[in-house]
Amino acid sequence: MRLADCTTGTLLANGSEDMVKFLPWRFIIRRAARRYGVIDPIEWMARVRAFSQPSEVQEPIELLRAGIVFHARGLVNVKAIQHNLDWIWPFWVERQFKPGDPSFVPRAFSFSHINLTHRNWTAAGLPDVPVYPIVDPRGLITPLHDGWSIDFWIVPKHQPGPRLFPSKTSDAETRQTYPLENDRLLVRTIIAAAGNSLSSEVSLSLENGVPQLEISVTASCPHDAWLIAAIRPYNPEGIQFVDHLAVVDGGRGITVNKKTTVWFDEAPEGTRMARYEQGDVYHNLEADNGAREISCDAGMATTAALFSLAADETRRLTTKVSLKEECDDRNLPTNFPSTSWSATLAPLAKLEIADEHMRFLYDAAVRTVVLLSAGELVPGPNTYRRFWFRDACLMMAPLLTIGLADRCERMLAEFPRRQTFAGYFLSQDGEWDSNGQVLWIAARFAAITGKRLDATMENSLAKATRWLARKRLPENHPPEKGPAGLLPAGFSAEHLGPNDFYYWDDYWALGGLLEITKYWKLHGEERRATESAKLADEYSRAIKRTIEAIPERKSRGGIPAAPGRRMDAGAIGSMVADYPLHLHPPGDKRLMKTAEILMTECFHRGGFFQQMIHSGINAYLTLDLAQTLLRAGDPRFFDLIRATANLASPTGQWPEAIHPNTLGGCMGDGQHGWAAAEWIMMIRNCFVREEDDELIIGSGIPGEWIEETRTARFGPSQTPWGPVNVSVSARQVRIDANWRGNPPAVTVAVPGFAKIFGARTNEDIDISRA
Repeated sequence: MRLADCTTGTLLANGSEDMVKFLPWRFIIRRAARRYGVIDPIEWMARVRAFSQPSEVQEPIELLRAGIVFHARGLVNVKAIQHNLDWIWPFWVERQFKPGDPSFVPRAFSFSHINLTHRNWTAAGLPDVPVYPIVDPRGLITPLHDGWSIDFWIVPKHQPGPRLFPSKTSDAETRQTYPLENDRLLVRTIIAAAGNSLSSEVSLSLENGVPQLEISVTASCPHDAWLIAAIRPYNPEGIQFVDHLAVVDGGRGITVNKKTTVWFDEAPEGTRMARYEQGDVYHNLEADNGAREISCDAGMATTAALFSLAADETRRLTTKVSLKEECDDRNLPTNFPSTSWSATLAPLAKLEIADEHMRFLYDAAVRTVVLLSAGELVPGPNTYRRFWFRDACLMMAPLLTIGLADRCERMLAEFPRRQTFAGYFLSQDGEWDSNGQVLWIAARFAAITGKRLDATMENSLAKATRWLARKRLPENHPPEKGPAGLLPAGFSAEHLGPNDFYYWDDYWALGGLLEITKYWKLHGEERRATESAKLADEYSRAIKRTIEAIPERKSRGGIPAAPGRRMDAGAIGSMVADYPLHLHPPGDKRLMKTAEILMTECFHRGGFFQQMIHSGINAYLTLDLAQTLLRAGDPRFFDLIRATANLASPTGQWPEAIHPNTLGGCMGDGQHGWAAAEWIMMIRNCFVREEDDELIIGSGIPGEWIEETRTARFGPSQTPWGPVNVSVSARQVRIDANWRGNPPAVTVAVPGFAKIFGARTNEDIDISRA
């Protein structure tokens, strides 16, 4: 989760906490509460805190800031939408507010109205430009981050007839794809209904170094109609204000909010405008009131540019929007160098398999992580367009394996400036996993590239280690105040439950310390290696001690999310000990029991259903469990891969959490970078994965990928020993490697075939059925 509810109580729990400790303030607050007949907020907060462990940070201020923005829009949605349902609204509103639809959400006394059913969108973009226009599932285009949108409609000219409003169409009438054609990454949407046809292609280009959105629309209709380009005061999150609209250059352009102009390749036959009190412009298309400029105090101005569409003819319209406004607002350069998609993707790991859908998902995932690492690494193009160490480190892992180490190096160089004087890698306070994650990914970067980190980074990592030593609870800590040796109670990964002493944090600390110890030893830093190894041993003993102390009735043989918790969906955090950290051998008894409980009690539609906060099916956590099964040699891993593939959007994306009924996004960003990253790692590990000093080849390749004359190929995949290309058929395996230093042990373990230990490389290897 990234967004938290912002209420009076949570504000009191943070910024005003110290203030209300003073008796006069307590008296005033309680007296005011009684006077107005509302709950005493001090008593209320005490009750709320009883559900979590005492912690120095109740909710990170970053979440409160995000929550304020999120629910502020939700409050505006409450005022703007539900009593204006005769407007043309975005797809999520058309579904979520429609009784009888699986997406319907009753509103009642809801604090705010937000998109909980179709948080899906796909970004257009360029490899080195951190600007992300998004397109929703019905082709609604939002050029600027969190801005207004452009929609396209078909409306009959003279007689009643079927109108085509994309947001109102059914799934069966819509197709959406994410192709790379003519070196442009497109978001293509095709909608057909009652003889009307409307398709759009959205892409990003550079105009003199400035990002420019280009929309190519093709329309046809069986009768004379208007093709309409409409400026809309909303986006896939809800209302976004349009205060002012003006027609410029004889109608060829419409300037929005006196900043950004939407340009058409030809002038429309007419333009219509409406203020909020006049209703949606859609209601006033027939009469031209002559308005060419309009202001709206409510920020709900709408306009429609009308282009003639003759019966049974096809019309094409090109629309362009300069994104200089966003560059200026974010202090981005306006002289980006031109980098082609083909040049960026050419050296990266390629997947060749007979399953077209899974190959498409891999290609889409690679494009997603390339897009989201164009500048500062972010986990999403819209809602999550901000930095978190957790997402960054987990997204950097596949970037390294597919050949984007240069981007990882650039990102690592920025980490020390995000570190506090005390040594804490801070993206938001109250989450104690970041130091272990940075240690882990920095060591991973050094291992895969063969490079030594620079002195600044090494000193930063040494500080991070000392922070982990100081931050953990002391060995003599009173048991009633928390488990000795573990990190303090915190908000952790945000979807594990209330503040607690989460194993997720401690496992990351342990995993990071073990990996950085190897790095220090390799480079002769014995003092630092001894320090990190000793601390790793202390974390390991504390974790083991607290797990063994959990009553069987609570643990049920597994590892709960925290020492005091029963087994629930939060236990997914403990699975990090297996993947990606490999802290135990494959098939560890406790971890496998944890996985079994989660798969038995927390699965829906074949995927992991995170019951806490997400309240949806989570693609990346499902794939993490699949990795555990893959390591253990459990063939069910591929069932989880198939289920995840089936949950992807038509453009090959996964939102952070997937609604169990609508299968649209119900939380977070609609194009989630962590999910794309885990898909890449899953496919990669099916072909080549690491176990200590050994490479395992082909252990995740299903029979259908190599049956008959089919061959499955992947590579080059970067490993700590050098790049590897793998090719597998039903008769032969070939491992083309360019080793750096001593080669690893290589084991071929294709399911259904006899294992080959000490496999040769750079030559064909015959395999036989087991």
